[in-house]
Amino acid sequence: MSVKIKICGVQTKEIAEVAIEAGADYLGLVFFPPSPRNVSLEEGAALVKTIDGRVPTVAVLVDPDDEMIDRIVTTVNPDYLQLHGKESPERVAAIKVRSELPVIKAVPVEKAEDVEEAGGYVEIADIILFDAKAPKGSKIPGGRGEAFDWELLSEPGVPRPFGVSGGLDASNVLEAVAVTDPDLVDVSSGVESAPGVKDADLVRSFINVAKLSEAEEQQAAQ
Repeated sequence: MSVKIKICGVQTKEIAEVAIEAGADYLGLVFFPPSPRNVSLEEGAALVKTIDGRVPTVAVLVDPDDEMIDRIVTTVNPDYLQLHGKESPERVAAIKVRSELPVIKAVPVEKAEDVEEAGGYVEIADIILFDAKAPKGSKIPGGRGEAFDWELLSEPGVPRPFGVSGGLDASNVLEAVAVTDPDLVDVSSGVESAPGVKDADLVRSFINVAKLSEAEEQQAAQ
């Protein structure tokens, strides 16, 4: 199984082009004002138009209300929604019905019980994204460059398909893939030169290294 690659927090056409050319499978756009990666609805719509369906786009939201969901769908027109807040399984289901879009649900992880709780989203979310749990009191749920214990995802019964996020960069993504065998790896701060500032060389490097896991898997199968 080849791991998919998502570059999250894209804010410029230039980085979108770099990521697409390097082989990214998804591009994430953050619609959450406290984040340094936030884009406006108009900026997001322009980026989606530029991407023009070459790879799926993911609108990242934190506890959005129905009005926000409607505005994202009609103005931005993404391919996926990623819910990165405290949305309950019932709320995720309601958003999926309302938007008529596939949904990625981020689940913060600190201990084994957190992974088990993801089971409540199995029949609802199209992909579960395991991310490092934010420190208590933090206003931003992700994008802090912190990893969690990947061994928590090496146990049987982890719901699929799932992705891994939090603290990934070109230096450790192969280890994360080897430990967790994910369907998706998701990076944001790990390809930045400063918070919110994507670095083209780091984006290329991450994608190239992540793709090595696929090459190694194919070689092992021969």
